[in-house]
Amino acid sequence: MSSRPSLFRPRLFRLRSKSLLRGILLSLAALVASLRLEGFPGADSLHTSPWQILVVPVAFWGMVETARCLTRKWSLYYAGVLILLYSELMILALALFFWLDPV
Repeated sequence: MSSRPSLFRPRLFRLRSKSLLRGILLSLAALVASLRLEGFPGADSLHTSPWQILVVPVAFWGMVETARCLTRKWSLYYAGVLILLYSELMILALALFFWLDPV
């Protein structure tokens, strides 16, 4: 009976299990939302939005989800997850910059 829910709910939606895809999608969603809230494709309409504070926890949650996928032993997978963590740190820094910097 316990195996039945796992057939209908993919790993992406099971919050207790590790998911690298979930971390990546959360960080990319935070990046896209942050750029859209800043008014990004038009360079003449860039502005600060107080709603940027909602993007920061999503970016941080993406970093935490990615960090959960780190293993204890060094491998190329470990190196790839570290590179993803560095890129998600840049997304978090960009979201914080957009939130704190008045244009």
